[in-house]
Amino acid sequence: MSYLKRGKIISISDIETGDKGWKKLTYRIDTGEEWNPIWEFIMFKGEKYAEHVDKFIQYNNVGDEVEVEFNIKPRVWEEKDRVFTDLEHWKITKVGAIPEGTIPSASDLVPSTDPLGGDDSDSLPF
Repeated sequence: MSYLKRGKIISISDIETGDKGWKKLTYRIDTGEEWNPIWEFIMFKGEKYAEHVDKFIQYNNVGDEVEVEFNIKPRVWEEKDRVFTDLEHWKITKVGAIPEGTIPSASDLVPSTDPLGGDDSDSLPF
């Protein structure tokens, strides 16, 4: 089962790497909610998909408004009778971004006001 949370990225950690080729980072979002507004997600990728961590850094910045799809992943440490719970990121989408594979409509591409500042709505801009 996956969950969805929306908020603004407020921090992104440095990338950690392992000797077996894995990469990991964590980031936090502020949901703006009254209770528990800060959520931290983990992105851990093995050697085969480690470039996804680099792409996260390339395309996401502090201040971006995003929707995060994630899984809740508990880990048990039986020696100490402890359970650790990670919010494991698996998809992030910028809010307001045009989804990949869609064609923007003409109204998305054409300015809504006359570029010459004229009052005549039938006039051409050239």
